[in-house]
Amino acid sequence: MNKGLVFLLLSLVPAFAQAPEQSGSGVIRISVDLVQVDAVITDSKGRQVTNLKPEDFEILEDGHPQKITNFSYVSLTPAAAPGTPAYASPRVTQGADSIPTVRLRPEVIRRTIALVVDDLGLSFESTVYVRQALKKFVDQQMLPGDLVAILRTAAGMGALQQFTSDKRLLYAAIDRIRWYPMGRGNIGAFAPLGSQSQGGSGQTMGASGRGGAGSGAMMGSADFGRQEMEFRSDIFSIGTLGALNYVIKGLRSLPGRKAVILFSDGVPIMLRVGLDSRVLDSLRALTDLANRSSVLMYAIDARGLQTLGLTAADGAATLSPNQLAHSLENRRADFFDSQQGLAYLAAQTGGLFIHDTNDLNWGVGRILRDLSGYYLIGYKPPSDTFKAVNHGRAFHQIKVKVKVAGLRVRSRTGFYGIPDEDTHPVYHTRGEQLMAALSSPFSSSGVRVNLFSMFTNGGPTGYMVRSLFHIDARDLTFQEQPGGREKLTFDVVVFTFGDNGIVVDGRDNTYSGSVTKEQYAIMLKKGVEYSLDFPLKRPGAYQLRAAVRDSFSERVGSTSQFIEVPNLRCGRLAASAIVLDAKGAGDEGPVLRQFHPGEQVTYGLRVYNSRLDPATQATNLIEQFQLFHHGRQLLAANQKKIELKWQTSGKVLALYGALGLTSKMKPGNYVFQITLTDKLARKRKYSTVTQYIDFEIIGTS
Repeated sequence: MNKGLVFLLLSLVPAFAQAPEQSGSGVIRISVDLVQVDAVITDSKGRQVTNLKPEDFEILEDGHPQKITNFSYVSLTPAAAPGTPAYASPRVTQGADSIPTVRLRPEVIRRTIALVVDDLGLSFESTVYVRQALKKFVDQQMLPGDLVAILRTAAGMGALQQFTSDKRLLYAAIDRIRWYPMGRGNIGAFAPLGSQSQGGSGQTMGASGRGGAGSGAMMGSADFGRQEMEFRSDIFSIGTLGALNYVIKGLRSLPGRKAVILFSDGVPIMLRVGLDSRVLDSLRALTDLANRSSVLMYAIDARGLQTLGLTAADGAATLSPNQLAHSLENRRADFFDSQQGLAYLAAQTGGLFIHDTNDLNWGVGRILRDLSGYYLIGYKPPSDTFKAVNHGRAFHQIKVKVKVAGLRVRSRTGFYGIPDEDTHPVYHTRGEQLMAALSSPFSSSGVRVNLFSMFTNGGPTGYMVRSLFHIDARDLTFQEQPGGREKLTFDVVVFTFGDNGIVVDGRDNTYSGSVTKEQYAIMLKKGVEYSLDFPLKRPGAYQLRAAVRDSFSERVGSTSQFIEVPNLRCGRLAASAIVLDAKGAGDEGPVLRQFHPGEQVTYGLRVYNSRLDPATQATNLIEQFQLFHHGRQLLAANQKKIELKWQTSGKVLALYGALGLTSKMKPGNYVFQITLTDKLARKRKYSTVTQYIDFEIIGTS
C-alpha cells in the first residue's frame, strides 16, 4: 500500500470538503449577476406557507432594498397518500428493509442530511433512545432522494465517505453507536444528588452552582468538584462543536437542501463566573460557517421531558434541607443552561430546536416537514458587492421580509463578497485528482468505470476481498508504439472505509502495458477488465471506493460499493455476494450487469455454515427470490427446498440458478434478492440470510 497516498487522503479530505456548493445545486448562489438565498415561511402553528408570490416579499442587502429578479418555491417531498404524515415513507416489507437503492446522482438529490449523535455529551439513557430514533428514521422517515450520513462526535469522521442512500451502510453506522463513558454524559439525564459526579459528596453540596452562598467550610470542596465538572463539560463541548465544524465543511460541496440534525443532552454556555467565552466563540464561528455553507442546523434535546425534581437515584437522605434546595436549584439551572447552546445553533442558522418531547421521531418528523420545501429569492447585486475592502472581502447582511401579517421568516443572514467561481478548487497533481474523486460520495465519470467486489473466506489468513473492474476503453488514451502495438497507462486506487468513515486499507497501483491492434479493437468494444485482491483483518461493514485515472489525459473516474463481510467463525448462516451473468456476456457480465429483455440470466453464490441432516448428510435450505423495480416488488417466487452437500473445501455450498427476464421488462434499474432459510439451524434468529444485487435492463438485443 502506498503510505504517502493514504496520508494525502487524510490530509486533503478537509480541503476538498471546503469546496463551495456547485451552482447547479439550486440553493445558495453568489455571483456578480445573481445573489440567491433560501427562505422558509411558516404560519403561527409552524406550518409551511407555500403559495406566496414575489410581491409578498422584500429583500435587503446591508439595509438597502433590492429588486427581486428570481423567485420560486422548491418542493422536496413527494406527495403523500391521503392520511399519511408528510414526513413518513411507507414501511418497507419484511426482508427487504435493506434493499440497496440505485446509486443517486447529484442532480436527483433532494435533501442532504447529517444525523450527528453527540456521544461526547449523551447519557447512557439518551443513547438508547437515540439509537431507536435513528433506526425508525431509516425505516420510515427517509425518502427517495435523501442523501444521509450518521456520524458520532467522539469518532473519527470520514464525513464525505459516509453520505449515502444505502440503508445497509446506515444500519451499520447505527450499530456502532455506544454510550461514551469518558464524555460529559452520565448514566441518566442528571448525576444523582449527593454523588461525586454531581459536584461532591453529600457533605459538600452546600455551594450554589451559580455562585450563591454555601455552607462555609465545605465551600472549597464543592467548588473544586464543580470546577472539575465545568472543566470536563467545557472540553467535551468544544469537542462536539469541533466535530460539527468538520461535518459542515463536508456538507459545503454536497447538493440538495442541506441540514445537520444534532442529538445531544445539551451544550452548556455558562460557567460559575459567567459566560463560557471558549464555547460561545466556537458557537459563533460554527454558525457563521453553517450560514456561509448553506447548512441548516437543527438540534434535538435527547433527554426528552424532564421533571427536574427528585428521582429514585438521588441520595436525598444524605443532604440537609438547605443543601437539597440548592442542589435542585443547580439541577434546574444546569438543565436550562445546557439547552442554550442547542437553541443558539438552531436560531442563528434558520433551523429549529426540538426539546421537552419524549418522542424523538416526532421531533425528527417536524424537522423533515421543515425541510419539505423553501423559497428561492434572487436579485442582481449592486456593483460594489464584490469589491475588495482592505485586501479582503466584506460581509454583506441579508434580510428577507414577508409583507403578509402573521407569518414568520427564517433565512440566511448574509454572505461574503466572493463569487462562487473564484472559490472552485483546481486539482493539479496525480494525488489531488485521485483524492478529489475518492472523497466525493458521487461517482465521477471522466473515466467510466464499474466495480464488483465480493468477499471470500481466506481460511487461516482471514478474509479476502476480490474487486473486479470494467473500464470503458474509449475513455483511456492509447498511444501508438513501434511494431503496430498500442500502449495504455492508468492508475487504480482502492480504499476500504469502515462504517465510521475511517480508512481501513488501500491499494495504489499503476498499470502500464501494450496490446496488439486486434486486442485494441476488442477493448474498444468490450472494455478493459482489471482485478485486484486485498485482505481484510476482521469482518464488518465496509464501503469500497475506487478511482481510475488515465495517465495521459488525466481524466478520472470513480465508483463505490457497499460490502458486508460476515463473521464466519460464529457459525451462523452466511452468504457471499450474488454473481449475475448471461450467455455471451464474458468477464464484464458480473461487473456491468447489463441485460436485455427476454434474456436468461444465471446467478450464483456461496453459502456458509448451513447445517446437515444427520440422516441424509444434506442441507435443508429454503430458497426464495424476489425482483424489485424502483423499490416496488415485481416478482416473488415460491419457496423452494434445496438439498446440497458440502464441498470438499469445508462448510461451503455453491448455489446456482436461473432468472428469466421477460420480454416486457422495461429498461431501467432492478434489484434481485435471494433469501435463504436453514430449517436445521439451532437458533431461529440465525437461520436466515438475505443478499441483493442490482442490474440494468438496457433494451432489446
